[in-house]
Amino acid sequence: MSEPVRVARVLEQTTAEGPGERTAIWVQGCTIRCAGCFNPHLFGTRGGTLTDPADLVARVVAAGTSGVTLLGGEPFEQPAGLAVIAAGVQAAGLTVMTFTGYEYADLRTQAVEGNRAVAALLDHTDLLVAGPFRQDLVDHERPWLGSSNQEFRHLTDRLRDVSGPDRLEVIVTASGDVSVNGWADTDALDALLAGLPTRRTH
Repeated sequence: MSEPVRVARVLEQTTAEGPGERTAIWVQGCTIRCAGCFNPHLFGTRGGTLTDPADLVARVVAAGTSGVTLLGGEPFEQPAGLAVIAAGVQAAGLTVMTFTGYEYADLRTQAVEGNRAVAALLDHTDLLVAGPFRQDLVDHERPWLGSSNQEFRHLTDRLRDVSGPDRLEVIVTASGDVSVNGWADTDALDALLAGLPTRRTH
């Protein structure tokens, strides 16, 4: 059995987390802890659910989307299990987009120095979004990125088109719970959620 992944949330279908319609998997835990992060509740390693990567591959394939987006939290702090997911998703003919707060050069160094799990996750990622979020460099121009220092790294020839609108999705359940995915600064998020129930998860 592969190393389990501590999963915070899975969204079967979204158009806010990468090109086209995708399945998104948020992992729990991040030691980078960028100031102003949209998901600070995912910093700690408590919480989330330990999940078999094979179950997540099956869930992605069953969702009928064009691929999976891995984000968090910090995917490269759980690279072994996520590499299995990424490989399985690619084997099914789907694409993999991975977000990370680490710089691409640092991840490549880890891979070259023998971190097989990091190397495997890079090898099975089509589009990498790399770099820490910086509050002083907020980017309102490019889709899916939070700040202008972050970069798109095309690790395969797939997912070359990174144009398109930046979307924010708000889901309100019948019980009144509110979940938000995509990215927005605090002022825009507060304006969007004005008048909705105050209990929210991202």
